[in-house]
Amino acid sequence: MKMIKQISSIFVLCVFVSVNTMGQVVEDFIPSPVNQPGREYPQVNSEGRVRAQIMAPDANYVQLDIGGVKYDMVKDENGLWTGESAPQDQGFHYYQLNIDGASVPDPGTNYFYGAGRWGSGIEIPAYDGQFYAMKDVPHGLVSAVNYYSKLTQSFRRCFVYTPPGYEANTDERYPVLYLQHGSFEDETGWPGQGKANLIIDNLIAAEKAAPMIVVMDNGYAYKPQDNTADNIRPVSVFEEVMITEIIPMIDTKFRTMPERKHRAIAGLSMGANQTMRIIMNNLDKFSNYGGFSGTSNYPSANEIDVETFLDGKFNDGKKVNEQIDVLWLGLGTKEPEPFPGSIGAFRKMLDKQGIEHTYYESQGTAHEWQTWRRSLYQYAQLLFKNK
Repeated sequence: MKMIKQISSIFVLCVFVSVNTMGQVVEDFIPSPVNQPGREYPQVNSEGRVRAQIMAPDANYVQLDIGGVKYDMVKDENGLWTGESAPQDQGFHYYQLNIDGASVPDPGTNYFYGAGRWGSGIEIPAYDGQFYAMKDVPHGLVSAVNYYSKLTQSFRRCFVYTPPGYEANTDERYPVLYLQHGSFEDETGWPGQGKANLIIDNLIAAEKAAPMIVVMDNGYAYKPQDNTADNIRPVSVFEEVMITEIIPMIDTKFRTMPERKHRAIAGLSMGANQTMRIIMNNLDKFSNYGGFSGTSNYPSANEIDVETFLDGKFNDGKKVNEQIDVLWLGLGTKEPEPFPGSIGAFRKMLDKQGIEHTYYESQGTAHEWQTWRRSLYQYAQLLFKNK
């Protein structure tokens, strides 16, 4: 009998913003927690508004560009431009400044790789931010691992989180979660914007998750191009890199539990697409899947033909249930199409096939890092229960 487990956000939504009946900006701005050291701007207030400043005395116009909206800034007599946005959703957001038509990072913030570039980021305090906060608990180590890929004929890098006690408990071996980023991001996304290490630290400290290794690699991997007319488009080989290069390297360099029951894979958006294909093509390597805001039918919301989808990998529901311990899907309630439609179509296919899965909705978030942080928090608690 099929079992569909549907859960909603465990967090109780509270009133976070200040009420201002006159519609004026609430003047309780404080510096963003991801500012560069000593920088007072950008700032965030209790409404979730972002206020930015930049000195540009020769500029003709400057705008704050966040959430797909540009807000005009005002210059004072000294050439200092100031402006603020409308209230933003809680969590992390990319943004930039537009100076006389040129989009540039804000020099007041740390820089994050997203939207295909290094740029500014802002953190809007969230009512549920404690699950990824820096706390006085044992912390794991995030290491940068450089390696040469024969498939791409290039040097690559992944970040590897090892849990608290890894260095001291030298006889202990650990399960591994392979965690992937989304489109136009890279391996810095999860340890940076995603705060994956802090999420896992806090879960382990609270005894809500098993100690695990987390591997965060770059999902962009291509064969070298020969630049002939017939080979002008790059060919992705990320699945091959994962299976034949990354996993063997991690099992060699780290004290892993190198069996499929002790491996999980997950990804957000583009990464959800990639990781679903990887697990369904390599069920001898993985037994747990997490899709955050995506599946392999992206972007189609049409009914899925189970006979042809992923070469019929979901055709035998009973077999899928036997092979996958955790099949987990998450989505923000404010996500735009095609994500709700494509994930909805995928879930209908799972229901029809009697395939067990867990579905989670992140309340009040869109296609953004707060959705994916919450997704990791929920997903990680279900992994490796019988390691």
